[in-house]
Amino acid sequence: MAIEAEENRRDFLILATSAFGVAGVAAAAWPFIRSWSPSADVLAQATTEVDISALQKGQMITIPWQGKPVFVVHRTPEMITSAQSGDKESLPDPAKDADRVKKPEYLVLLAVCTHLGCVPQPIGTGNFGGFLCPCHGSHYDTSGRIRQGPAPRNLEVPYYDFKDEKTLVIGKAMA
Repeated sequence: MAIEAEENRRDFLILATSAFGVAGVAAAAWPFIRSWSPSADVLAQATTEVDISALQKGQMITIPWQGKPVFVVHRTPEMITSAQSGDKESLPDPAKDADRVKKPEYLVLLAVCTHLGCVPQPIGTGNFGGFLCPCHGSHYDTSGRIRQGPAPRNLEVPYYDFKDEKTLVIGKAMA
């Protein structure tokens, strides 16, 4: 009987010690695991809401998002036609205008030249009615596609969506 009681006691001590050890490791690891979550300042920069109700046709605004400039252009019918006609041409980085915009009248682009990271000049300054990066002469059309110069790719289109008719949301909300 004494041997059986001793074995039960030993089993209990092993089980209790193991449970306490697992709880201790979990408590010690939690701050490390929690550090993988984005901080409040990162979450605050995840999205930017822009009021586009006052943006007239042909106007462009520059919005800071995650420390980078973003061009928002309210395109005129002529700009849209020019961008859509460029779909048929041979481009260094082929992309259809319809794949680069959610609404044809609004163009949203990360304003960073894909050559060396300069900020291009506003719409209407390039040879194709679009953007010009004056540092090395990259010309983009009215859809932000590279048409001439050393830039290897089109201007990037960030994730964006329309919250309503007046509000553009740049970026994706992190949960």
